[in-house]
Amino acid sequence: MSIKHAAAIVGIGDVELERGKVIGGKSVFQIQAESAKKALDEAGISKQEVDGLFTAGLWGLPGVGQFPSAVMGEYLGIQPKYSDSTQIGGSSFEAHVGHAAAAIQSGLCEVALVVYGSTQRSDEKRLPVKPPELTGQFETPFGLPNPVGGYAMAARRHMHQYGTTSEHLAEIAVATRKWAQLNPQATKRDPLTIDDVLNSQMISDPLHLLDCCLVTDGAGAIVLVSPERAKDCKTQPIWLLGQGESHSHWSIQGMPDLTSLTAAKNAAKVAFEMAGVTHDDIDVVEVYDSFTITALLTIEALGFCRPGEGGDFVANQRTAPGGGFPLNTNGGGLSHAHPGMYGIHLLIEAVRQLRGECGDRQVEDAKLALVNGTGGTLSTASVCILGRE
Repeated sequence: MSIKHAAAIVGIGDVELERGKVIGGKSVFQIQAESAKKALDEAGISKQEVDGLFTAGLWGLPGVGQFPSAVMGEYLGIQPKYSDSTQIGGSSFEAHVGHAAAAIQSGLCEVALVVYGSTQRSDEKRLPVKPPELTGQFETPFGLPNPVGGYAMAARRHMHQYGTTSEHLAEIAVATRKWAQLNPQATKRDPLTIDDVLNSQMISDPLHLLDCCLVTDGAGAIVLVSPERAKDCKTQPIWLLGQGESHSHWSIQGMPDLTSLTAAKNAAKVAFEMAGVTHDDIDVVEVYDSFTITALLTIEALGFCRPGEGGDFVANQRTAPGGGFPLNTNGGGLSHAHPGMYGIHLLIEAVRQLRGECGDRQVEDAKLALVNGTGGTLSTASVCILGRE
């Protein structure tokens, strides 16, 4: 079943941060409500009209919204006809967009709200994510730091197999920082060089501190509606043209191939075929960058270059402002924010780019955007292709 043009994004909302923390000591419930209100107000839709609610939380992290839709619905005062608490890590929200579109197309709801929030930075209780016992038993007793250890293993294998270097990974961190410098809301905006990345503390060889995402608060919300309802909204509708999702494993020991994101590859194939567009048609790309290696592997898996070519593909600041491949245009999880799970912010930035609302970081005449969420340890993926028409 195709869900092309089944739903439009008509409202987005997020919260302002100060040095990575929410302003005013608000709770994780409050910032989700604030984001939801902004998204609904922007669309010109009342809370009473929301009949579909989509939420996800992250296990094992204090301050992260771990609430199923029933709990969030109670707090928001929403009694939906349709709800979804799908949790596949950072790709949950891209999946929610597809699920919401399918529900709208099927007549199960007409106005869907996707919402997420975290106050993990304010709580200052960041702990390693505890893997589920079923899979963690093969990793945790041996001291593998989670999640960075698994990503480091993938990075080292890619280096061994394809000759990828730490300098290649640093190119991604530097490029995303340049985008962040154009974003007044980004957490990190100081100049950054490749040498800065390479000289930063080694966290899990070969990943340095500046190869790793930030730890911040944050919240976001997205409103999707039916095509008929979109006609009455205040904003320019941004259409879901294609969406796919998949997962191949959860813990790193179950990953079929450390250098190939099969979930992202499978999800992208479905999304591109549904949208009826090619890679050359895409104007802006937003991918999950929990680590620099995440972004590099994702670019390959999505088909923008062949396996093993990611290092050369991102070289010479190709993904930076003014380069030929606009990537993570708000600064990404590496420099903008990373509130436990980042996938909802990828969608919000893509919508802003397609609306032409990004000021100094605006990609000229962006008509099509690809968004890819990643969850677990390179485990899950959902790809959304969004367009103005």
